[in-house]
Amino acid sequence: MLSPYRVLDLTTERGLLCGQLLGDMGADVIKVETPGGDAARRLGPFYQDVPHPDRSLFWWAYNRNKRSITLDLSSPESQPLVRQLVAKSDFLIESDTPGALAARGLGYEELAAINPALVYVSITPFGQTGPKASYADSDLIILAASGPLVLTGDDDRAPLRVSVPQGYLHASAEAAVAALIAHHERQRSGQGQHVDVSAQQAAMQATQSFCLAAPLNESEIERMSGGAKVGNFAIQLVWPAQDGYVAILFLFGAAIGPFTRRLMEWMHEEGFCDTVTRDKDWIGLLTQLITGQEPLSEYDRLKRLVGEFTSTKSKAELTREALTRGLLIAPITTLGEVVDSEQLAERDYWRLLDHPELNRSFRYPGPFAKFSRAPISYRQRPPAAGEHNDAVYRDELGLSAEEVANLQGRGVI
Repeated sequence: MLSPYRVLDLTTERGLLCGQLLGDMGADVIKVETPGGDAARRLGPFYQDVPHPDRSLFWWAYNRNKRSITLDLSSPESQPLVRQLVAKSDFLIESDTPGALAARGLGYEELAAINPALVYVSITPFGQTGPKASYADSDLIILAASGPLVLTGDDDRAPLRVSVPQGYLHASAEAAVAALIAHHERQRSGQGQHVDVSAQQAAMQATQSFCLAAPLNESEIERMSGGAKVGNFAIQLVWPAQDGYVAILFLFGAAIGPFTRRLMEWMHEEGFCDTVTRDKDWIGLLTQLITGQEPLSEYDRLKRLVGEFTSTKSKAELTREALTRGLLIAPITTLGEVVDSEQLAERDYWRLLDHPELNRSFRYPGPFAKFSRAPISYRQRPPAAGEHNDAVYRDELGLSAEEVANLQGRGVI
């Protein structure tokens, strides 16, 4: 889909996913690394626990379908090379501190003068402007500043960060979408533009509709282990099973009540509740709890019964009965169970990529979407640092072997 287009990827670990998504859609992505390799190559975990620039699983996760060249952007001698690359590129993505590339003569205004059609995408913690634009950052800071962090963890103690960094993944994915929107406009006008992506703003969307609660003076959701609190209601969403956990939407009202009724019928069949409990008004119970016709302690009792019941079943058994009986139950899978998923296998999801330097192939997560006319293809494993220096500098920019060797000797490339 994007095979006619070139992307110059100047990102740090903040924005690597953006270039990979564009590469997956067919763009020629040139990853510009510092001489010796990008800092992201030193991030673990490492294949077989052997630290090495070509064994970082973090690097592998976000750099397939890219070519790699090395170039010291802090060197004045690099600027002519960057400008030559920009003249031949359609997109540039970067994640440096606001103003850092402009200080080197590589800001949007300078590069747009060379290539007016360039779509220049900046991924930063808080955007290019504002009082926090130059603040230090981390995934923890991004999630703390954008809202999701306050929703995670137990209600009787401090919030907990999500164990897998999320902030810049949101920003990178939205940056890829924004780049394509700017590209669509470019096809009409012929002009590129500067796309300014704030990780704080991107991650804020992960709060779903709750980011609207405060400005609209509505009840704000509060964190609760395995669920969420809204006002006096502690809504449990995660329940124990014999071999792990399941998600159950155990609520009431016209939309959810019929599902709850069927769950209680199953529980009654197996002796976990009496007929009075089974036959409650599952449509009107929420109103009864709000008005005090039923005490909140009754809701707590019902949740205890459900937990006692699910604890006697395996995830597979709960899932089978959910499909048979029409229940809102889903297993919470481990990463191992995801890898072995029959659903993903049926959709031919996983992709093998050869790593000749390690003399074996590895299974990678597959395309984020299926396209009937132009399917995503995994053309290349994550590159070694500077693997494509000759192809880019000599074959495409026309430098001689002596010029390349001289630049390498001086640490420019």
